[in-house]
Amino acid sequence: MVNRREQAALLLALRDSGRGWADVTNAVEEAGSALAVLDSLFTPDQPTLDHTPFDAAGRLELVEQEIESWAGEGIHLVTVLDEQYPVQLLMVHQRPPFLTCKGFLDPADQLGVAVVGSRHAGARGLQITREIATTLTKHDITVYSGLAAGVDTAAHQAVVDAGGRTVSVVGTGLRRCYPAENAGLQQEIARTGAVLSQFWPDTGPAKHHFPMRNAVMSGCSVATVVVEAGERSGTRIQARLALEHGRHVFLLPEVVSGTTWGREMAERPNTTVLRDPDHLLGVLDELRAGVPDLIDL
Repeated sequence: MVNRREQAALLLALRDSGRGWADVTNAVEEAGSALAVLDSLFTPDQPTLDHTPFDAAGRLELVEQEIESWAGEGIHLVTVLDEQYPVQLLMVHQRPPFLTCKGFLDPADQLGVAVVGSRHAGARGLQITREIATTLTKHDITVYSGLAAGVDTAAHQAVVDAGGRTVSVVGTGLRRCYPAENAGLQQEIARTGAVLSQFWPDTGPAKHHFPMRNAVMSGCSVATVVVEAGERSGTRIQARLALEHGRHVFLLPEVVSGTTWGREMAERPNTTVLRDPDHLLGVLDELRAGVPDLIDL
């Protein structure tokens, strides 16, 4: 892990420089140090957002204290400069400059699979979700999902019930929970797996946060399974992003037959129409065999 001051410098630059996250992230990654680029981000013609003089030492100390307060609540910070930052996620354009985490990151998560679908899934969709999540757990595969109602909740709960590892990527800060009724499940996931967020801890839910969350979930995993989704379901965003990221997409037959985008996506390379959990495992064995070579590059 980089030192706390480097982490604080990155957060300070992201929050107060007035520059876009991509600009800040690119500058920091190129320099290999947030402290090294801090002065260039706060120039006389680039005032701070609150229009006050830039006091680097004072502001850094305040941000360090803020990070320490998060740690006191069990919220850990991981930045793009940290070795613990998910390797798979580093490879995608939409990688966030930092993640906050409750729980713990595990190297095995880089071979994890996202299981997503409708918030209003029917009984069959929820049952298939549980079967898929339980099968993945029995084969020691981390299951990612987004803690939303419906399919996400069923996937997370099935893994928890089976004693496996699940990672929730959420669209709020870690001091919040959406939907509120999943607060207990979020705490259980943090105890046995991890809850990840790309937002400041107090951030509430917002519509534009969830596609951002989907990009992170796709980036962290080797594949995405879409169990149930409608024509306008937000789940299609993750399926599209997964293909853009070079990840595999599994579609349930109901998604293909029930949506225009599902039929179109089923014809694209790197997409499989899933027959059953055993079919999923067979394709995953092929995908997982290639991941170490990709990471070594």
